[in-house]
Amino acid sequence: MLKKIASRMTTRSGGRFAIVAAKFNPKYTNALVNAAEKELKQAKAALVKTIRVPGSFEVPVIVAALAKAKSKRFDAIICFGVILRGKTTHAQQIADAVSVALAQIQIQHGVPVIHGVLLFENEAQARQRCLGTEHNRGIEAARVALEMREVMREIT
Repeated sequence: MLKKIASRMTTRSGGRFAIVAAKFNPKYTNALVNAAEKELKQAKAALVKTIRVPGSFEVPVIVAALAKAKSKRFDAIICFGVILRGKTTHAQQIADAVSVALAQIQIQHGVPVIHGVLLFENEAQARQRCLGTEHNRGIEAARVALEMREVMREIT
């Protein structure tokens, strides 16, 4: 059993990953980026390229450009943004549009897109999932990216 686990971990090393993250709500988005970068580096990723955009709504256009670039192909693209619900429907509209766009990009281009653009009801939820260690979405996103790299390798 230990051999099997060890061999899975060694196959997870390497890989080329992009992180596209919103600058908006930097306390939370920076924490997500830092956690993901640390996790990918611990997994010995060959490349981790981080690109910052103004807000969550701008994430998909950069993800699409990265996904269709043939010369610098990434094994997975991780997306981060933090949207805090307000008194209007704007936050929900942004979250929905980003979710649909990211799903379409990964299907169209065959590149795993890890969705970490998060809509929170309040800052307490954001603190727990961005700054904490128990449910840190940055760590989780990096682990999903590493696993998807392996799944894609198996089927291609």
